[in-house]
Amino acid sequence: VQLQASGGGLVQAGGSLRLSCAASGITFSRNTVGWFRQAPGKQRELVAGITSIGITNYADSVRGRFTISRDNAKNTVFLQMNSLKPEDTAVYYCAIYTLQDWDYWGQGTLVTVSS
Repeated sequence: VQLQASGGGLVQAGGSLRLSCAASGITFSRNTVGWFRQAPGKQRELVAGITSIGITNYADSVRGRFTISRDNAKNTVFLQMNSLKPEDTAVYYCAIYTLQDWDYWGQGTLVTVSS
């Protein structure tokens, strides 16, 4: 199983970015998929998740600003990030939940939000 994340970059506060994560080697549509992030000196946190039937959940810090979606035909999950803040700066990872844990992880994509 491979997850390839992309779309990170440098953006000014208030701007937007769209992250993508393409999966291969797995029947993507059957699994919950999530986006995590890890800022320097902080623990990795779940930002948003989406189940196989499209139910979503968000961290309180991003609710209303970020939107997770998936295209099962393309084995891809997206994270639309609007109204970005400097505190959103982190490496963002996509992951797939199987059985009882987040078993598969992408390599991470860096998002930097300047003030």
